[in-house]
Amino acid sequence: AIAPEPYIAPFRSEDCFLATSPELHMKRLLAAGYPRVFQFSRCFRQGERGRWHNPEFTMLEWYRAGADYTVIILDIEQLIATVAFELGFNATLKYRGQDIDITPPWPRTTVRDAFVRDAGWDPAAVQDPDRFDTDFVAKVLPGFAPDRPTVLIDYPAALASLARLKPGDASVSERAEVFIGGLELANAYSELADAREQEGRFREAIAQIRREGRDPTDMPRRFLESLPHLPECGGVALGIDRLVMLLCDAASIDDVMAFTSDTA
Repeated sequence: AIAPEPYIAPFRSEDCFLATSPELHMKRLLAAGYPRVFQFSRCFRQGERGRWHNPEFTMLEWYRAGADYTVIILDIEQLIATVAFELGFNATLKYRGQDIDITPPWPRTTVRDAFVRDAGWDPAAVQDPDRFDTDFVAKVLPGFAPDRPTVLIDYPAALASLARLKPGDASVSERAEVFIGGLELANAYSELADAREQEGRFREAIAQIRREGRDPTDMPRRFLESLPHLPECGGVALGIDRLVMLLCDAASIDDVMAFTSDTA
């Protein structure tokens, strides 16, 4: 089973799918009692081809019981800084001519603050996904400090996906994304464990997919049935190919893959 998400299109063959992410099964393992799980996996997504995208790519995901997204952000910082150090970069990487200091901790900024500052509106108060995407690429992303990573936190509730809402402010979710050198490297959550709320989000996603004339995946019932047993936990998906791009100063994902969809 895979999560029905309006912005991720799987490759389908009859009633089977290539995995877009191992997330649901990994969280079922946490629900079964495993305290920590990780996986390197090949993932497949339709329509994702460009400088930073290939339909087949490598993802590292990990999930930890007793953690939230703030703890997972610390994991990400430590992992990337350690990998860079082991490769001889010490505290500074050079990517596309820019020196980037990756010494933890990395600056955090909320989605609300970044959009109000650079785009002039609050996406947690005004739900407009198309405007969000356009303004993020054209106005918000260019406003990130070029010499440091940026951790963008507290995404609008409408973009929560499988993340829980923030206690005390249900207009935003406990979701974070990590950007270095303009590359989106990781997407982290405090994981939602409320089966009814998660099913409602899936139903909304399925309805949107149908409105767009596409065939949605089935409701992932076994995953929903496991959620009452899911402990408080956090998790993340980190793009390995993009991390290699960063470490190799590569302009395109094509430069770090032996075969892409264009050359396979």
